[in-house]
Amino acid sequence: MPTFCRHNRLEANCPICSRQSGGAVTPPRPSRRPESRAVSTPSKRRPSSRSGGDLRVRRMARAVDDGYENDLMPGLRATVEAAHLADELAFSAARLEQLHAAPPGLYAEVAALRDQPEEAAWLALLIAYLSPLETDEPFAEIERVRTTWASGELPDLDGVELGPRPAHDPSRGTKTLEAYRHWAERAGSQAAGISGDAGWTPQRRFERAFERLAMRGFDRGPRYELLVVLGSTGVFDLRPWSLHLSDAMDPTTIAAKRVFGIGDAMNLQRRASDLANAAGVPMEALDLGLLNWSRPEGERITAGVRDVDDAERRTALRRLLRAEPHEDGDDADHDDADDAAGEA
Repeated sequence: MPTFCRHNRLEANCPICSRQSGGAVTPPRPSRRPESRAVSTPSKRRPSSRSGGDLRVRRMARAVDDGYENDLMPGLRATVEAAHLADELAFSAARLEQLHAAPPGLYAEVAALRDQPEEAAWLALLIAYLSPLETDEPFAEIERVRTTWASGELPDLDGVELGPRPAHDPSRGTKTLEAYRHWAERAGSQAAGISGDAGWTPQRRFERAFERLAMRGFDRGPRYELLVVLGSTGVFDLRPWSLHLSDAMDPTTIAAKRVFGIGDAMNLQRRASDLANAAGVPMEALDLGLLNWSRPEGERITAGVRDVDDAERRTALRRLLRAEPHEDGDDADHDDADDAAGEA
């Protein structure tokens, strides 16, 4: 017959008394949760990436670390990467100058429509929304499907060929363009929605227009490009003071984080401003410059402006960013000069 110990337990199961009596300890059986076959706990695992549609992840290759250091670009460790960035900034700045002085293709028509801002803004929107092709006829598809603002018609985008930086998503059809028209109606007109108050500075006008145009299907890149085109062609008095690097999935934002070696939006903007000021290029030049820097060699996005003269600026930026490797002869000359200075 089982006996109980002074600890009010079965003597055989008591870890104290059983040792004193030389008995074996019977370990307590673990409690089991009641099973329920009718209720299943939902999995907390992330959904498979296969459900991401056409999302593609491109892994950026890094050049070999050769000891390169520059406070303007603390994320770079290779001279070749710094030289590449200098080249892309030079191209982007030269493109902006051409958009202002002698815009090519449909950009020239946008500039010519300055006295008709509704038509100019609509055409610029279609250019940014569909993105020029990287072919000998970059505006061919945009020209084929374009409509006028006054007609009230939306373009037929079935089977349209898109450039490398579009906003258009074929699965959404024309919903984004419809949303844009509704936005303009609520603002009174495109010009009213973009220009805002007449007393605003060009920088504030750009910032407010960028915020106002935030709508589904109109991502950061094409939206930023639209306002840059409208400002560069003189349709509206627009000039950005920031890159708006708040979209974590935006390619320009990802490239900026890599170049500047930080992910915080405020510090990203500060370092971008420092680089633009030191390089003597407009802030908006960093948008396309960073994007092209992150792309594989030979896949530069020209956005319809190919023939630019940027050789002199390329050389100057490489020198400024210390992205020109020293030749052996140059190093020897510097050493001789240092020795001579020491003897003197």
